[in-house]
Parts: sequence; C-alpha cells; structure tokens
Amino acid sequence: MNNRWDYFLSEVTNHIRSKEAKKYVASELEYHLNEVKKEWVGKGLSEREAEEKAVSQMGSPSKLGHELNKLHKPRIDWWLIGLLAITMALSFLPLITLGDELSDGYLVMKAIHVLLGVMIAAAMMFIDYRKLENKGWVYYSIGVLFLFLLLTIPNAIINGVPYFMIGPFQMESHYALPFLFLGWASFFNNPKIKLWQRFLLFALPLLLLMAVPNLAVSFIYMVMIFIMMWWSTFSRKTATLITITSIMGVAAFSTFAWFTVKEYQLARILGFLNPEKYPDSWGYMYLQLKERLSSAGWFGSAVKTEALPFEHTDYAFVNLTYHYGYSFGIGLFVILSLFAARIVMISTQINTRFGNLLLVGGVTLFLVQFIYNVGMMIGLLPLTSMSLPFISYGFIPMLFNAFIMGVVLSVYRRKDIKINRAA
Repeated sequence: MNNRWDYFLSEVTNHIRSKEAKKYVASELEYHLNEVKKEWVGKGLSEREAEEKAVSQMGSPSKLGHELNKLHKPRIDWWLIGLLAITMALSFLPLITLGDELSDGYLVMKAIHVLLGVMIAAAMMFIDYRKLENKGWVYYSIGVLFLFLLLTIPNAIINGVPYFMIGPFQMESHYALPFLFLGWASFFNNPKIKLWQRFLLFALPLLLLMAVPNLAVSFIYMVMIFIMMWWSTFSRKTATLITITSIMGVAAFSTFAWFTVKEYQLARILGFLNPEKYPDSWGYMYLQLKERLSSAGWFGSAVKTEALPFEHTDYAFVNLTYHYGYSFGIGLFVILSLFAARIVMISTQINTRFGNLLLVGGVTLFLVQFIYNVGMMIGLLPLTSMSLPFISYGFIPMLFNAFIMGVVLSVYRRKDIKINRAA
C-alpha cells in the first residue's frame, strides 16, 4: 500500500470529530478503495497503478472528510431529553401536594433520585449499544442470579414486595428487568438459539419471579418478551403460533385458577369488579380513587382531604389530577405518551435488528407501566404495585426508566454510524 493511499485515509478521518465513528469510516473507505482497486487490476493495471486510480476516483479527501463528518456525527435526541427534563421536574409535584404530611427528607431524596437518574441516562447514552449485543448471556445470567439471591437471602417485605439490603440499597426484583431486557435483545437477534432453548430461557426467570413473588414485574417481563418476539428472527408464522398457544394456555390456567382461588383472593377480584358491594374492605380504595377523580374538576379541587396511602407513589396520577385538575391530568398523559411516540419514530430510522429490538423492548417496558398505572387509577385494571414512569416517588422506578431512556438515546446517537462491511 503506497503513501498516497495512507495519506488519503488519514486526511479523511482527520476531519471526523467522533472518535467512535473514525474506525468505522476508515474501514468502510478501505473496503471501497480495495473494491475499486480490484476492478482496475482486472483491467490490466499494476497494483500500484490501481491504488493510484482508486484514490483519485475518491476525490478531495478534505471535502469527503467534511461530508462524512456530517453524515456520521453522533446525534443527540433533544426531544427525548426535553421530555425527560419536563417529567423529572414534574416528579416533585406528588410530594409538594402532600405538604407537611411528608418530611423535607423526601424532597431531598427525590432530588438525589433525579440526579442519579440523569447520570444513568447520560452514561447509557455514551455507551455504544452495539457492544452489548454479544454479552446477552452475561446480562441474562446476572438477572437470573439476582432473582435467585432474592429467593435465598433472608429478606423483608414492604407492600407485598420482597427485598434484601446491600448496604443502604434496597434490592428487589425490578433490578433484574434491565439485565433480562438486554439479554433477550441479544437472544432474539441470534438465530442459532433454538426454539426449545428460548422457551427454557423464558421460563426460568418467570418461575423465579412467580416464586419471589412479584406479579407486577412478572407481568412486565412476559409482555416484554412477547412484543420483542415479533421483531426477532422468528418467522411471522412461528410468532403467531406461539402467541395463540400462549393465549390459550393463559386462558386455561385462568379458568383452573378461578375454581381453586382462595377466599381472600376471590374477595379482591370481586372488590375490583363491584367495589360498591365492599365499601369497607376490598372495594374501599377503588371508591376513594373514583371519588378523587370525580371531584377534581378541570382545574383541581379546592377541598382539602386526608391523604390516601401511596399518593406519592403508585397513586400519583390521581393525586396530581385531584389537586391540579383534569387539564393537568390530560397534559401529563400526553407528555408521557410522547415518550412512546418518540421512541416509535426513532425506530423507523434504525436499520439494525439489535437496535430495533432494544427500542421495541424499551418502549414496551415503559408503556406497560404507564398504561397499567393509568388504567388502574381510572378503575379499568385491578390495583397492584405499578409506578407511573418518572412521576411516582421511588429510587428503583426512577433508575429503571432512566436506564430505558438512556438505551434509546444510545441507539439514536449512533443511528448514522454504520458498521463496516468487513466486520
């Protein structure tokens, strides 16, 4: 390879600011130069003459470098970052509405949660998501190991959710989801993994989650897997067959469970279906939430009432709607919906299956929380421990959703950086 060839490659890449993009551009250019060189050698030129011709055909290295720098410049999705900033600012409101009923320590902790969430999102944005693709087994194993530890280490239970402590940190089953999410994005992009192997890989975390137990996380995990499956290497026929079989299995299990349900479990179901019949027990909270929403008005209720449990966590949507009105509730719904809309828009610009799997999995994890939380607040779904993304108070939900958005920002940042063909 002659000096002009080396100089050309060096001059082009010197104009590219992104260190991450330089190696991809250099490899892509070298690939094209070699292809052109082969053509000229086939026409009878010597190796050296063919190299000279190939370099000449590429044009000005300075001009090409500037053009490639614009093309491969890492992108920042300011729309998504703007939505993050708005929702994180709004996340203080559930605490503010409670006033003196909560200590100032909650606001301080919330500020720490927001700061750590910003750091997580920023860190994930600058990590090249493509480097995660070949480490699926590692992330999956970490998620499964975490659930196993949750079952074996002596733990406590808060609001029905088991956890164990590592220093000052409260560890519960939500922490396994990001690792399982990354693991499955890799598995679904790997056609070498057989169907029966995927079934076992799916079943193991689900059985552990059911044994913990945490039904909310189990539900999120199952929905994530089935949605990602449709964007995987599976054929549409296989995905349809699995979906139909699974729906039939869930229906059969639900029928069996209905006839074996315990008395208190039946009461909870009936309390959801007909809360007026159980106003002092299982229907009480449904009636309280319904009353809060009905008395909110368009600009909030002026009546000061006693705070309900979980008003700053799971019931934050009703809390904010009650204090600031339907107009605020609708606005909050629209803002959170824009997260999903933006991720879907980004997915149309991504040409790699792994990147699309991360986006599909990420938007599914976000939407399941969002839709279920709002659904149970308006009485369409049974009450359970499900946070409203970014708005509900809590360390785990904040980091979890910040991680999802960081992954989305990472994919968007590299949407114009192409992987070289030689790789």
